[in-house]
Amino acid sequence: MSRFSRPARFGLLCLAALVAVLLGIGVGSVPISPGEILQVLANKLWGAALPEQMNPVIPGLVWSIRLPRVLLAFCVGASLAVSGAVMQSLLQNPLASSYGLGVSSGAGLGAAVLIVTGVADSAAGTFLLPAVCLCCGLATMGGALAISSRLDRNLSNNTIILIGMVLSLFLNAIMTTLSSANPDYTQRITLWQLGSLSMKTWKQLGPVALAALICILAFWRLASELDLLSFGEEQASAMGMERKRVKWLLVLLVALLTGTAVAFVGVIGFVDLVAPHIVRRIFGPSHRMLIPTCAIFGGGFLSLCDLAARTLASPSEIPIGSITALIGAPFFLYIFFSSRKEAR
Repeated sequence: MSRFSRPARFGLLCLAALVAVLLGIGVGSVPISPGEILQVLANKLWGAALPEQMNPVIPGLVWSIRLPRVLLAFCVGASLAVSGAVMQSLLQNPLASSYGLGVSSGAGLGAAVLIVTGVADSAAGTFLLPAVCLCCGLATMGGALAISSRLDRNLSNNTIILIGMVLSLFLNAIMTTLSSANPDYTQRITLWQLGSLSMKTWKQLGPVALAALICILAFWRLASELDLLSFGEEQASAMGMERKRVKWLLVLLVALLTGTAVAFVGVIGFVDLVAPHIVRRIFGPSHRMLIPTCAIFGGGFLSLCDLAARTLASPSEIPIGSITALIGAPFFLYIFFSSRKEAR
């Protein structure tokens, strides 16, 4: 990729993401060509007439089922990838992620409580489940920061990581206890923890897309601060940055971004670990470029993972978290051992 200029690499990345989206919409039990996808979009958006020879199933399949699912996968992938890039720069740790700070554990515990109490199956459960998951994820992240600030006034990276890991383990233990005490709900809780985009509609896409747009733009505006923090806390303070305030703001934005995604689709791991490392190798460490390219790469990556999840074992569906784990776990080991070699 080094022989291509940066604009050319960016153009290729956008093209690859577009191909991933078209594959996600077009591949399935009923194959749909890119031309047919464009015809359906033109019909729904601008009222253009559909060809008479088009299969009557295709318009509803594209607009009501596949398109919102693929766009949701793209938004979730973008959210997770950007949150991972921010956390790795903020904590100066190549293995850092928002999940390690308890967002997913808090959201998972909130979901488990609603499931075992039957609230998730009530009429209000459709709205309560994502709302409670988001609040629990934000509360866990806020709790990790509050405890860290009490133990360490400087709010050092090691303290934040340690407290986040402890909280994650504690909340996961509570969730496991709940699941074991209610065996009738064990499978459902487990499936939620592995993530799924099945049966998602435009209603779920709206909040996730809005949170992704707001938070990613905010991170892009804070690119200079992220560049300084990635060089070290002392350098950032020497440049006059209000380090503690910026850290609080960045971590809370990450919690909102990740918590919203987790609240609507469940826990999907490793995207926030894999995407930033690949993008840094291609586009460099500057956050002005890293933030948008991580969003595009992460969105395309999760769109392809979702395509694999619903087609590899068709007509059954594999949880998307299993697909990302199959890719991410070996990548995690590669990063871990590579960082150890560099430290020697």
